[in-house]
Amino acid sequence: MQTVTMSRREIIRGLAAGSVVVIAPGCAYNETLGRNQLLFVSQGQMAQLAASAWSDLKKQEKISTDPKYLRRMQRVAPRMIQAAGGDPAQWEVQVFQSDQLNAFALPGGRIGFYTGILDIMENDDQIATVMGHEIAHVNFNHAGERYSQSSLAGAGLTVAQVAVSGSQYQNQILGVLGAGASLGVILPFSRKHELEADKFGVRYMSRARYNPGEAVRFWEKMAAKKSGQPPEFLSTHPSDATRITQLKREVALLGG
Repeated sequence: MQTVTMSRREIIRGLAAGSVVVIAPGCAYNETLGRNQLLFVSQGQMAQLAASAWSDLKKQEKISTDPKYLRRMQRVAPRMIQAAGGDPAQWEVQVFQSDQLNAFALPGGRIGFYTGILDIMENDDQIATVMGHEIAHVNFNHAGERYSQSSLAGAGLTVAQVAVSGSQYQNQILGVLGAGASLGVILPFSRKHELEADKFGVRYMSRARYNPGEAVRFWEKMAAKKSGQPPEFLSTHPSDATRITQLKREVALLGG
């Protein structure tokens, strides 16, 4: 097994993509999510890690000062943060100049939107769709949970390496175990996080008096822009059909 050292940029990408999870000491039941969360590190520790990554990102990426983007974010962000139980003064939201159809969240209340995704958002409700999704990732410490899951998978492979040491099939065995850890634990957890972020994101929208139905319309639009997806069991994100079906169900429960 190779030892992988992550660069700061890779850490940024991992945190932003939700590929790193936070785990506090032990396994605790989260009543809101209705499941256990295994956490090795606290939200505060993850926020410290993310702080330097966020600072570097703002130096490396062009921050937009275009009023047409900033006004939209200034309308939506405080309203959504408050609806999710947060204090807007403790969050930082930035718009980055890029054609990417993307947005991300980092631990510690940091959210980034790219101008590319804002350009296809027809109204404030659709901004609130993605904003709510990203706030939910932060609120439920998804980044820390993925980090913890990844740490456990790595520890398991270290033990496995010792067990098969000296075998002529060592590399092949470790490769299979690595794939098993990824497909069995890490990827499904990422899909679970994405669906949780969708679910609670639309709830935040409803509390903020945005139209949750726009979440369905926005994700249908995003799905139409894709040329194809890998099979869901090989993806870190749920399929578009899975995501949209859950959103429709949640919106119906909210009376949308």
